[in-house]
Amino acid sequence: MKNIITLFLFFIFMSTNSQENIEGKLPYYEIPEHSETYTAGTVAARMVDGLGFRYYWATEGLRDEDLAYKPGETARTASETLDHILGLSNFILGSISKENLRKDEAALSFEEKRRLTLMNIKKASDILRYTEDISQFDSSRFPFWNIINGPIADALWHCGQIVLLRRASGNPFNSKVSVFAGKLRE
Repeated sequence: MKNIITLFLFFIFMSTNSQENIEGKLPYYEIPEHSETYTAGTVAARMVDGLGFRYYWATEGLRDEDLAYKPGETARTASETLDHILGLSNFILGSISKENLRKDEAALSFEEKRRLTLMNIKKASDILRYTEDISQFDSSRFPFWNIINGPIADALWHCGQIVLLRRASGNPFNSKVSVFAGKLRE
């Protein structure tokens, strides 16, 4: 019965996400309201929401020169780092859903990749938020714990790199963003 309820709620949020997508709005301008209860699912969802908020603002207003910026010969460009974050978002969502996420992403524009990454993060958060027992996402290869300390933490790490790279290329992160409050300061 819990799985039926989870599936039903998932489809409700998917239709909400589709409406968001149609209207051209991206999630995570602000972090969503917190849940009233603490469960494994709501805590994991909040971690993913924090990633979405940081990613939104780390990537907001990036210019072509920011995307091409690379601090050294052996370093990744900001664009290559964003491609990696997209791959991590695919892995996170694919680990908790049956959605097939492999697409020809190389042909996508920066804005399309940004939208896809944010939508992946939002879908993952919505699934987790309404999941009572996240151990159901354990696989034969690894437990859900590895999703937390692996791709979620790695994506957070790389969002910080994007902020550093954009500063270095002359386009600083919006100083009104409060990652603590999850919204812009007045």
